Amino acid sequence: MSDPHPSRGSSDKEDKRTFLQKIAEFIHPGPDSRAGLIETLADAEDNQVIGAESRVMLEGVIRMADMTAGDVMVAAPRMDLVNIDSPYDEMLHLVIDTAHSRFPVFDGDRENIIGILMAKDLLKLQRAPELNIRALLRPAVFVPESKGLNDLLREFRGNRNHLAIVIDEFGRVAGLITIEDVLEQIVGEIEDEFDIAEDEGDIFGLADHTYRVSGDTSIERVAEAFGVELAPSDAEDRFDTIGGLIAHEMGHVPKRGEHHELSGLNFVVLHTKGGAVRWFKVSPVRDPDTSG
Repeated sequence: MSDPHPSRGSSDKEDKRTFLQKIAEFIHPGPDSRAGLIETLADAEDNQVIGAESRVMLEGVIRMADMTAGDVMVAAPRMDLVNIDSPYDEMLHLVIDTAHSRFPVFDGDRENIIGILMAKDLLKLQRAPELNIRALLRPAVFVPESKGLNDLLREFRGNRNHLAIVIDEFGRVAGLITIEDVLEQIVGEIEDEFDIAEDEGDIFGLADHTYRVSGDTSIERVAEAFGVELAPSDAEDRFDTIGGLIAHEMGHVPKRGEHHELSGLNFVVLHTKGGAVRWFKVSPVRDPDTSG
């Protein structure tokens, strides 16, 4: 005789949850959306199931699923590029000033990216000047702005090429993205020798009676701290951060070592990242009549 309830029998074998488990899941269903999953992670941290850093990283992984190369790239105007026809000394200065390990190289037009130059490969020219720099270039990888970060990270890990040129829908260079830019979406900003812990503030004194100021510091905070008025030369322009204001006043993307005087203060660029100033060294402009 055939089983009058064949479907029920097979489902009972597949579903091994106990009655209490089913009741618990009915009362407290699992998350059915990314927002719900993030809430669950927050609850897990509150209940000390996971630590705060683990929660932040897991949230980064979840949020990254919706992000693209265009969301985190360094925009084209901020890219540090090498002109294939530049003298060796000029290339070397660019490497030293920016402290990058990889540089897109263009020929003639900045849109014409012909390869990637590794900073360590540039040293080979010092030992063998007869080498053709074109022979040192690595192939450039191009990705669309819509490229998902998950897919891009997988490709970075697979091809060991940790920099890609981002192209917009019209085939123009929109920017560049590195594996560090992608990983920072998960682990937060990767620190370097100039990074300062948040609890140490965005303005703090140095031993030589000067101050280190983060480029992201608001103009109002800098003005209040130094007792000056800071405003762009063009009253119609508005800026939120001191880095943006100084870059505007200088008329170009600031480079490490450059300085600019504004409102009686001397701003020296200590460190840049992604074309933006990370840290300034700030001191009052010395009056030559009283410098004795």
